[in-house]
Amino acid sequence: MSAPAPSPLAIVDAEPLPRQEEVLTDAALAFVAELHRRFTPRRDELLARRAERRAEIARTSTLDFLPETAAIRADDSWKVAPAPAALNDRRVEITGPTDRKMTINALNSGARIWLADFEDASAPTWENVVLGQVNMADAYTRNIDFTDERTGKSYALRPAEELATVVMRPRGWHLNERHLVDADGTPVPGALVDFGLYFFHNAQRLLDLGKGPYFYLPKTESHLEARLWNDVFVFAQDYVGIPQGTVRATVLIETITAAYEMEEILYELRDHASGLNAGRWDYLFSIVKNFRDGGPRFVLPDRNAVTMTAPFMRAYTELLVRTCHKRSAHAIGGMAAFIPSRRDEEVNKVAFEKVKADKDREANDGFDGSWVAHPDLVPIAMASFDAVLGEKPNQKDRLREDVDVKAEDLIAVDSLAAKPTYNGLVNAVQVGIRYIEAWLRGLGAVAIFNLMEDAATAEISRSQIWQWINAGVQFENGEKATPELARKVAAEELRNIRAELGDEAFAAGHWQQAHDLLLEVSLDEDYADFLTLPAYEQLKG
Repeated sequence: MSAPAPSPLAIVDAEPLPRQEEVLTDAALAFVAELHRRFTPRRDELLARRAERRAEIARTSTLDFLPETAAIRADDSWKVAPAPAALNDRRVEITGPTDRKMTINALNSGARIWLADFEDASAPTWENVVLGQVNMADAYTRNIDFTDERTGKSYALRPAEELATVVMRPRGWHLNERHLVDADGTPVPGALVDFGLYFFHNAQRLLDLGKGPYFYLPKTESHLEARLWNDVFVFAQDYVGIPQGTVRATVLIETITAAYEMEEILYELRDHASGLNAGRWDYLFSIVKNFRDGGPRFVLPDRNAVTMTAPFMRAYTELLVRTCHKRSAHAIGGMAAFIPSRRDEEVNKVAFEKVKADKDREANDGFDGSWVAHPDLVPIAMASFDAVLGEKPNQKDRLREDVDVKAEDLIAVDSLAAKPTYNGLVNAVQVGIRYIEAWLRGLGAVAIFNLMEDAATAEISRSQIWQWINAGVQFENGEKATPELARKVAAEELRNIRAELGDEAFAAGHWQQAHDLLLEVSLDEDYADFLTLPAYEQLKG
């Protein structure tokens, strides 16, 4: 067999990385180049359709189920493909980035699934993109270990039968990879880079291990975007010579528009679909983004006041369970983001009780599994689902035919009694600055105030600041949300951080840059679709 032709893609503005030649082979880059050639034009068209739909929502301040796909929803005969054995029991899933330590800890965590995250929990530095792929391959060949230089503690994999099954999450369609460009200098979509490199190197390897190439699809906004992913899967499986239907995809329903197209999304992916997931922060961010012109009835209170029991959130989650089970797909619940304290057991006690109540609710509502951010939460979530599932791998037989969600129920934001507070503004600024600063240093999963935060946290934080100012919200202390107030709170927070860290540590970080970027995306008249787009322009590496 002759050697593959050199790829038409070029690596630009990137320092050489250790072992990158194992990932960026001519054959792998040729595959990514072909994905780019075939599918990027359609990606571009679909991004343009997003803008058109957003303009329509701005005009009407409403959404509805699609009349043109009513026949798909009404047809009870179709189901998604049966789940492979490795994905049949998903009662607890742990999420996290693909750095070496997290890879080992997540696989060892006792969770059934690890969401190996190249998206919101990973700042897309070239090092994270490439070495994350190295770590995944090393895990599958059991050539991975890690020693923490600070503590001297060593990490290694448990026996294969005890390891979590990996479901990998590539970047969303909107993000490009600036370090990989075609002959015209056009960057390849990050989604195709992450998917392509992972699939090319690991699809057959995973089949040999009795598993397969499984994916979480983020930020999906329509069934047409799911159709694009399905076409990518069909092409990719033929390209490497594995059977059609080997790929399995779970779609995150984390945009308000996707919530109106759940059945259609499953239908488009039906030969490759594994389930749907109910997010939280990105979902709320999407509501703010799409209905920001809709007046006071769409103004959200503090993010922590919007629980999954809020009527419009409950409508969303119950519709998701009913939709999934109607089509024999898994319904996966949201994140328990608490990070246990090593110093304050009382904090842990209160938080663990909240986590248990949240997971009990999901299990009793019919979800087949749920997410946690820390290994210490795995037993808590496991107990909640064990109590309902017993020896059953899932509860897809619970059809939830009692659920009847109307289109208006999903956007009934004004059903909430809670209102925005001044402390909510302060918290949004505090969390936003801290998260963005870490992201600019290449960290995507960050512990802030005992919660594991990712990019979705920053998105909802800056969106709430923007929304409250543009809606002229008056807080309970009599102050009005204005750009001046946001700048005052941000300046005070920056002073507090400097006092907490000291001048030297403060100067070594990206604190001023994070402060400025948060205010830019929170105060600009033109609302940025994604914080990560201007942030990526400032990301080093």
